Amino acid sequence: MSRADTVGAGVRVRRSWGLGLFVGEFTVTLRRWRTLALLAVLAAVPVLVGIAVKIESDGGPGGGSGGGDGGAGPAFMAQVTNNGLFLVFTGLAATLPFFLPMAVGVIAGDTIAGEASAGTLRYLLVAPAGRTRLLLAKYVTTVAFCLLATLVVAASALAVGALLFPLGDLTTISGTRITFGEGLARALLIALVVAASLLGVAALGLFVSTLTNSGIAAMATTVGLLTTVQIVDQIPQLHAVQPYLFPHYWLSFADLMREPVYWDDLQKNLGLQALYVAVFGSAAWARFTTKDITT
Repeated sequence: MSRADTVGAGVRVRRSWGLGLFVGEFTVTLRRWRTLALLAVLAAVPVLVGIAVKIESDGGPGGGSGGGDGGAGPAFMAQVTNNGLFLVFTGLAATLPFFLPMAVGVIAGDTIAGEASAGTLRYLLVAPAGRTRLLLAKYVTTVAFCLLATLVVAASALAVGALLFPLGDLTTISGTRITFGEGLARALLIALVVAASLLGVAALGLFVSTLTNSGIAAMATTVGLLTTVQIVDQIPQLHAVQPYLFPHYWLSFADLMREPVYWDDLQKNLGLQALYVAVFGSAAWARFTTKDITT
C-alpha cells in the first residue's frame, strides 16, 4: 500500500469514527428518560393550545387576518380557527420563550458535566476521539436536539390543527393569500429558523457544562442564566443592551409570514446566534482542552 493510500485510509477512518461518535452520542441522548420527558412536554403544548382554542371557538369562529405586535402569538392564534396550519406558528410562539430553550438548556448543560458526574468522561477520552472532536460531537448532538425538539412541536401542532380545524389556503399577517402548499413550506422554514434561534443557548450550555463536574449544577445554571437574560430583555430601562441578548429577536420568525417577508430582524437574530456560538463555543473549547479530567 502506498503512502497516499495509507493517508487516505486514515482520513476515512477518522471521518467514520467522528460520524460514529456523533451517532452514538445522539442515540444515548435520545434513550434517556429525561430527553423523552422533555419531548413529551413539548409535544403536549400545541395539543393544549389547540384544545383551548377549540373550546373558546365553540361560541363562534374566531376571525381576523392577522396584525398585532409583530405577528407573534396573539395574531397567529386569531387565525387558528380559520386554518389549522396556524396552530404550528402558535405552538412555536408559545414554546419558544420558555419550553424549547429550557429543554435545550437541560440537554446542553448535561453534555460534559453529566459525563464527569457519571465518571465516564475520562473513559470517553481514552478512545481516539480527542477532546476537540468529543466536544464537537457533544455540540452537534445538542444542535440535532434543537432541530428535533422544534420539529416535534411543529408536527404535533400540525396534527392537532388538522384534526380540530379546517386546512386550506391561508391569509398571511400582511393580509395576502397564499396556497396551503406555500404555507406548509413556510411552516417548515419557520421551524428551521426557530431551531437556529436556539443555537446560542446550546453554546452557552456547552460552556457552562465544561465549568463543573456536576450535571445537575450545569443544567440548573444554564436554565437560570436563560431565565435571567429573558427577564433583562423585558425591562424597558435596559433597552440599550437588549439587542445584544440572544432571545431578543426570537419571535422575528413571524416575519416569514409577511408578504413580502421582512428580513431585517431575521438576519439580526441569526447573526446574533452565530456570535454567541463563536464566543461561547470558543470559550468551551479553551476550557475543555485545558481542563484536568479526573473523573
